[in-house]
Amino acid sequence: MADVTPATPSMRNAVAVPSERISPRRLFAFLIMVFGMFMSILDIQIVSASLAEIQAGLSASSTEVSWVQTSYLIAEVIAIPLSGFMSRALGTRLLFAISASGFTIASFLCGFASTIEQMILWRAIQGFLGAGMIPTVFASAYTVFPRNKFHIVGPIIGLVATLAPTVGPTVGGVITDWMSWHWLFFINIVPGIGITIGVLALVDFDQPDFALLDRFDWWGLITMAGFLGSLEYVLEEGPQYEWLQDTSVAVCAAVCVVSAIAFFYRVLTAQEPIVDIRTFTNRNFAVGCLISFCVGIGLYGLTYIYPRYLAEVRGYSALMIGETMFVSGITMFLTAPIVGRLMQKVDMRLIIAAGIVIFALGSWQMTSITRDYDFYELLVPQILRGIGMMFAMVPTNNIALGTLPPERVKNASGLFNLTRNLGGAVGLAVINQVLNERTDLHISRLHDRVTWGNAAATETLNMFTQKFSGAGDASLMAMKQLSQIVHRQAVVMGYGDAFFILTVFYFGLSLLVLLLNKPAALSSPEPAH
Repeated sequence: MADVTPATPSMRNAVAVPSERISPRRLFAFLIMVFGMFMSILDIQIVSASLAEIQAGLSASSTEVSWVQTSYLIAEVIAIPLSGFMSRALGTRLLFAISASGFTIASFLCGFASTIEQMILWRAIQGFLGAGMIPTVFASAYTVFPRNKFHIVGPIIGLVATLAPTVGPTVGGVITDWMSWHWLFFINIVPGIGITIGVLALVDFDQPDFALLDRFDWWGLITMAGFLGSLEYVLEEGPQYEWLQDTSVAVCAAVCVVSAIAFFYRVLTAQEPIVDIRTFTNRNFAVGCLISFCVGIGLYGLTYIYPRYLAEVRGYSALMIGETMFVSGITMFLTAPIVGRLMQKVDMRLIIAAGIVIFALGSWQMTSITRDYDFYELLVPQILRGIGMMFAMVPTNNIALGTLPPERVKNASGLFNLTRNLGGAVGLAVINQVLNERTDLHISRLHDRVTWGNAAATETLNMFTQKFSGAGDASLMAMKQLSQIVHRQAVVMGYGDAFFILTVFYFGLSLLVLLLNKPAALSSPEPAH
């Protein structure tokens, strides 16, 4: 007798088992979505090299202009885990179209912002709406395509997730140098419209389940926003304001703790939680998220530390920084297809471990950094960084998401992408703290050594005094010059310490792959059910 049990909404919303062949229509639709994800991730870092120009254009203070980036990050980190529920309720097609169109409109408004307050508001909206595109692409990659095609789609999304933040400063520097900072946002408009139209016309991956919206957990959203938003603020602002010694940071830390308790209670007791954290009971997903978190530290941390060194010590312009940083981007692009082929033949746990070790070696080469490090001294470390990041990221994506049941991937994708972004936030906070503390320590130690009893210091001071003779108070100017040299050397030593900490951390992290269960080979087709 035939089974006539009616389909439940969750069954209707589940993605059908994909065929072994990728249809051109679906592949083209997926690539359109990937480009949308690229834009969303790129916009995190695209303003980083141009904050000075935005500050001047909007007559903002240095504290205010930092919120151009912070507001985007806070809004994005709240929206990413929310995307799992919204994707099930609205379907991939509608959610992605709303995200792409909203991101495009907000970009348009950012470009026309005339005050810093307007810019911060539109950037927050841009980050919140654009965030929906990131986990939706990850979820589609691991549900729409058959398992034996993951070696193709996996490197594509892995490349975009790592390449976009890496080339962000490069793209931003070039656009600002050639045109103006307004075009950092206007450049999104035409592609954004094309992506919206393309998704509406081509995406047919699943069906919406609008009934879920009736059970939307508003308390879950409020507590999650309080938890993640305040956490992001504390990590962003803490290092420069002495952490809890600053009132706003202390208040946000308290809000974070209270909201976190309320959030975890809510998602564990609600009938339809806004985020299903029970997915972490899957061992490979949990360990994969932990590796993703740690990889995020290096991905966003080094995208920050290299440009800062080049600007602060070498005095590079935004365009010169972008040209120097582009090495990692090219390396990632060339490494992606190699990783895809290796995933078919080699245990993915070994690829991840190799990637983390290669990344650590790249950081190790920077521990001996001096103030003379230029493009060629940074070349090999950046190549190793690009190779290591791709080797670590792509198989981790597959192990964490590619082995889950299809109906759990949408929710899991939001959590997985959240861990990478939170890792980046933690990485930036730790790196800033290390640079501040170690620079102060080295300044103190160098000042103790630069005394009248130090022959080299005395000789250098006399040389500067002769150089400035006849130009006012030569002795005072010579002391200032010597002090600047001491400070610059202390800063460089601080960078060396930060790279050493990253080296030790990533060598230790490579052992984490021992906790992963061995995944099935990608080359074997899915067994019939």
